[in-house]
Amino acid sequence: MNTDWISRLTTWFDQNQRRMPWRSYPIPYWVWVSEAMLQQTQVATVIPYFQRFVSLFPDIAALARADQQAVLKAWEGLGYYSRARNLHKAAQIIDSELNGVVPDDYGRLQELPGFGPYIAAAVVSIAYGKPVPVVDGNVLRVFSRFWAISDDIRSPKVRDALFGRLTPYIQGADPSTFNQAIMELGALVCTPKSPACTDCPLAQDCEAYTQNRIDEFPVKSKKDPVPHYTIGVGVVWKDNQVLIGRRAEDQLLGGLWEFPGGKQLPEEAIEQTVVRELLEETGVRVRVGQCYAVVNHAYTHFKITLHAYECFYESGDPQPKSATELRWVGLDEIDAYPFPKANLRVLEAMRENVRPLSSQLALF
Repeated sequence: MNTDWISRLTTWFDQNQRRMPWRSYPIPYWVWVSEAMLQQTQVATVIPYFQRFVSLFPDIAALARADQQAVLKAWEGLGYYSRARNLHKAAQIIDSELNGVVPDDYGRLQELPGFGPYIAAAVVSIAYGKPVPVVDGNVLRVFSRFWAISDDIRSPKVRDALFGRLTPYIQGADPSTFNQAIMELGALVCTPKSPACTDCPLAQDCEAYTQNRIDEFPVKSKKDPVPHYTIGVGVVWKDNQVLIGRRAEDQLLGGLWEFPGGKQLPEEAIEQTVVRELLEETGVRVRVGQCYAVVNHAYTHFKITLHAYECFYESGDPQPKSATELRWVGLDEIDAYPFPKANLRVLEAMRENVRPLSSQLALF
């Protein structure tokens, strides 16, 4: 088994690693929070979120005892909010059942909410020095090229096979450095497009590079076409307050607040969508005013174009249907509520175009 590449890799990492706050203090809690945030998210985006999060919740006990709304507010704008909910749930279990100590066992960790194989491996290797390889997108890309793996890297079988293949190599290395070095190499050198192979410490042993087949790897199947939906929402005004609803826990963006609305039906004008959805989802009748914003936003499995309209309350006692709760809130208190990113853009546009109460009343 050729292990020469490991020393070259770790030397490269020592000289080229980026500064990250969690690397300077790799306690289990910090590693866990950082790796949760880094899923599907760039390092540059994560750093300020991480710093704010650990200042608000400096340890597991603080996170466990925090209100979920405060946790979601700290996560606001980072996306993939199930990560925040799972962090909170797992912290509560660790605090109440495990004496506040993050387990150092790879299998035991995966029994906790949000701890899949990737985060569990990262925590036990980086924080505890256990020889468990991390297999994320960067690692898959690096070694699909290094070993010229011709199978689809989207397949769980490939991930499992690579985990097994890397396991003997990590045994003789420092696990923390080993895993972080591979991930860093994938982020900085062995990039998805135009990899900097001449700067790569693994180049001389890389099968794709030595065979001049870099463009053939990684092998990745195409994703299914992503559906697009047109959404109409209403910012409903009543007595200088607006109506917001809290999404159910089992929904996408669960626990966050939003302006009520829904999908446009075929042959339906978007203003009609707003009126219909508000009546169906809240029991409130409104009159539609100006368009505040049109927001394009992409989620993991679909895309939306969200049309947000100023609406004036006419009648009805708000009753939640799909939401768990509806509230009238003033603009001076709305920032306390966690909103999805698309709704934050609506809120920003609304503030730029808000009319004083006297102006609203004059329209009736």
